[in-house]
Amino acid sequence: MNVIYATYNIHHNSIDVYTYAGYFLRIDCNKAEEGLKTTPCSECALNALAIDEPFEYASEFVQDTHCLTDIIKRFNPASNMISS
Repeated sequence: MNVIYATYNIHHNSIDVYTYAGYFLRIDCNKAEEGLKTTPCSECALNALAIDEPFEYASEFVQDTHCLTDIIKRFNPASNMISS
């Protein structure tokens, strides 16, 4: 998978990752940060990372959850949904 770019989507509070193969992955920032114990300062840093460096934010999420490979394998681009 060759990533074209990642961008912060303000309307969904998510990181949208696009690839050369036409895949689209949306990482919900609320769910990605669920369960984290944050201070106001660290929460601000997370927000800045998501907005200013969305690819880095997505990389951190994927490294922590080890889920990108599974998502890409199960992704069905024809239906634009993740299959189970």
